[in-house]
Amino acid sequence: MRTLCGAPNGHEICAVPQKSSGGGHRYDFVVSIEPSGTRIAAVALFAAWLVHDVEEVFTFPATSRLLAARLGTDRVVVSPAQSGLAIALMGVLVGAACVRGARTQGKSRLYRAVLAGLEAHVVTHVATSISFKSYTAGLITAPLVMLPGARVARAELLRGGSPLLPSDTVHGGVLLFAAAIVSHFISRLFLGAGCPRVRIPRT
Repeated sequence: MRTLCGAPNGHEICAVPQKSSGGGHRYDFVVSIEPSGTRIAAVALFAAWLVHDVEEVFTFPATSRLLAARLGTDRVVVSPAQSGLAIALMGVLVGAACVRGARTQGKSRLYRAVLAGLEAHVVTHVATSISFKSYTAGLITAPLVMLPGARVARAELLRGGSPLLPSDTVHGGVLLFAAAIVSHFISRLFLGAGCPRVRIPRT
């Protein structure tokens, strides 16, 4: 008989085999009050996302104006209120994914997709700033906070024997892109009247 362990609620529970007085065997259940590594990693991932998106809440409206000038249309401009609502909606998705990850020891497909997508999203932040040749929303905390948080979560999955796969990154990229579009659509639907209009220089 061997010790059986699991962490259904983020806390490790082990069934330890013991010999009974009658010569048979029984299991003693031992519950660890320490959170599992995956739970800690999931919390770290959400905390990193939260810090990163606080930066985006305050800076995305300015970045949207840069994008509007480049595209020649003010349809992409967002107000601070719209930015805040869209990011809050994304937070629901990220938070739900992290809860699922903690409860399933990182086996949740939603958690794996969101984790891989957030990690890859760091590259898009850097690439966007290079393209614009200026600061864009989220650039500071993407490599300094979001990337380390994602790497901690990735390392925990590897340690647990279920490393992220390239397919997780593909699924995560598609999921987060679609979620961002839907979040901004909803924010415009509810707060569209407050969207500022900017003058686009004619060339």
